[in-house]
Amino acid sequence: MMKGSSESNSRGLNNNTSGVSEFFTDGSKSLSHIDYVRSLLGSHKDDNLGLVDVRALECEDVSLRQWLDNQDRSVDAFECFHVFRQIVEIVNAAHSQGIVVHNVRPSCFVMSSFNHVSFIESASCSDSGSDEEITTKSREVGSSSLSERRSNRSEGAEKQPFPMKQILAMEMSWYTSPEEDNGSPSTCASDVYRLGVLLFELFCPVSSREEKSRTMSSLRHRVLPPQILLNCPKEASFCLWLLHPEPSYRPSMSELLQSEFINEPRENLEEREAAMELKDGIEEQELLLEFLFLIQQRKQEATDKLRETISLLSSDIDQVVKRQLVLQQKGSDIRSFLASRKRIRQGFETTAAEEENDTLESTLLESSRLMRNLKKLESVYFATRYRQIKAAAAAEKTMARYYSTLSSSGRSSERSSVSSPAQPPKDPINESRQGGWIDPFLEGLCKYLSFSKLQVKADLKQGDLLNSSNLVCAIGFDRDGEFFATAGVNKKIKIFECESIIKDGRDIHYPVVELVSRSKLSGICWNSYIKSQIASSNFEGVVQVWDVARSQLVTEMNEHEKRVWSIDISSADPTLLASGSDDGSVKLWSINQGVSIGTIKTKANICCVQFPSDSGRSLAFGSADHKVYYYDLRNPKLPLCTMVGHNKTVSYVRFLDSSTLVSSSTDNTLKLWDLSMSNSGVNETPLHSFMGHTNVKNFVGLSVSDGYIATGSETNEVFVYHKAFPMPVLSYKFKTIDPVSDLEVDDASQFISSVCWRGQSSTLVAANSTGNIKILEMV
Repeated sequence: MMKGSSESNSRGLNNNTSGVSEFFTDGSKSLSHIDYVRSLLGSHKDDNLGLVDVRALECEDVSLRQWLDNQDRSVDAFECFHVFRQIVEIVNAAHSQGIVVHNVRPSCFVMSSFNHVSFIESASCSDSGSDEEITTKSREVGSSSLSERRSNRSEGAEKQPFPMKQILAMEMSWYTSPEEDNGSPSTCASDVYRLGVLLFELFCPVSSREEKSRTMSSLRHRVLPPQILLNCPKEASFCLWLLHPEPSYRPSMSELLQSEFINEPRENLEEREAAMELKDGIEEQELLLEFLFLIQQRKQEATDKLRETISLLSSDIDQVVKRQLVLQQKGSDIRSFLASRKRIRQGFETTAAEEENDTLESTLLESSRLMRNLKKLESVYFATRYRQIKAAAAAEKTMARYYSTLSSSGRSSERSSVSSPAQPPKDPINESRQGGWIDPFLEGLCKYLSFSKLQVKADLKQGDLLNSSNLVCAIGFDRDGEFFATAGVNKKIKIFECESIIKDGRDIHYPVVELVSRSKLSGICWNSYIKSQIASSNFEGVVQVWDVARSQLVTEMNEHEKRVWSIDISSADPTLLASGSDDGSVKLWSINQGVSIGTIKTKANICCVQFPSDSGRSLAFGSADHKVYYYDLRNPKLPLCTMVGHNKTVSYVRFLDSSTLVSSSTDNTLKLWDLSMSNSGVNETPLHSFMGHTNVKNFVGLSVSDGYIATGSETNEVFVYHKAFPMPVLSYKFKTIDPVSDLEVDDASQFISSVCWRGQSSTLVAANSTGNIKILEMV
């Protein structure tokens, strides 16, 4: 901020002129670039002129040239005069030493906060340099007024209307005095002329490059635009005095400083700056208050939500405690009897402390699993509870409508001699209050904690294990879980007896039946009614039905145009078979007739099909378009529901029950869908997304049993989930054994290719991409 008069500034400069002369050229004493000013900067860093060290420029400083050319700049008379007065003081300080500044041009000045002007060397002061260099070294354009400076500084550069390199070249000609044009050397009067040009630019902004060029060209002939003559007559008159073509008619710096224009009383600068600082301070305080109020609001919302959550938890704890007390009372006698019987059978008395230790050990084991997955279990718990609360709210509206109808019908029935009141619907709100949510959640939690690991019951080593084409694409158990079949790229369906493999400790196991196909096999499915009947699909698009007991091909159906990925035989109608193909069609077949009896045509490859276990009139299938479709086969033109949520190909679908479906995709997820929520036609909200396994490009298998979901992974692992929770329950990694050295090796290319539960048991058969088959059991 400028303080004091020009005289005090001159005295300040006079006291620090030692060694200054070495910066001047001989004869004219013109300043070579701004070496003189640089010398002043070294000794007047804190001088009232506002000069600053070039190495200490703040990031908010902007070039006066950029500030002048800002399209949004409006003329603030006080602001413009304040800038002009500071530059006059700087030029006067140089002239008092007999020095011609020469570079009195906007590009050689920078402006900092509150329009403090500094004379500084920058790229804009040189006659060369690229636009990019100039823009980089110059600061962004400032605002048009003190109050708008902060908001407009960042916008100035974006709205710069003139190419900087060209405008600097033109600036040199604009600020060249008439005598300099005629070849005369630069004098102090030339600096005064340049001050006149600068004063004109301050009070006469233009919006385009063309207008700027015309206006500045007219200025050379002392022709001013009407706008400045009308709006700023004093400034226009003073400007014409400084721009006089004869140097001798221009005022000297002392005359200029003593002129009425310069010394006319104006609003006190310090008061104005103080007012602006106060205003800025108030605005900053308001901004801080807004920030604090926003934080307070969000925290209050979080607090209210937390109170609701704690209230819900307290209510649920009370319900569970009440149920526990009732069960404990009922079961105390039974537990005492069983404990006594156990001690008698063991032949010794177990102390209460030992029993307590056993119980504690079991509890700690379960607690450790709870703690590892506490956050995920918590999210499932709240999702379950809030879903139930939402359903209860909807039911409350239904109850209100019911009683409203009952009330209106009751008035009319008073006139009738016979009255039969309607049965009210169940009240889910009351059920929720009485703990209706507990049993389903508790069942899922218990099943999640029931098993601790997957244990290998048998390792099936085949006689052709060295065959390079042993990828198993499908595994399936017969209706009784006695036999299981494998099929894959080796073109063979192999039938194994499960119990004999588990009990027999032989190194190599041979199938009891082996069926040979002419093409690579992609899928198999047993008939749930005819025990010995199995169907297969292959890469040539052919669907085949085999009689395992006689080792014969029964029926062959070849209406698909491309590879068939999946087949399924309906459990409710064992003569009905469905197949899905790369030709984008789902075909329904009559096994007895050997021909298709219906086709659902789609636009994408079909990768999987399945009937629900209790109906042959519905079908679900997954597609390469990332969607799952559910059809009522009585109306095959449109899907009953489309499930949207996967990001990649849907490779498998399986029914957990008649209204719940799980799908697998190469997007690394399984998704659980509630078909009862799909009446609208499109379901975009799965109940759960199961994550933990890796699946981005291969078919890795999918199988369900009693709420448990098994899938493979491209990490050569088997993962088991439970439908109630989105995280894995168990996992097992296949070891990769080198067939020659019989040593374990690391092979990232291997993956689990197929899995299948043995009915509703805890036994699982899994195979990987090398044909390694293991029978696993949850224990």
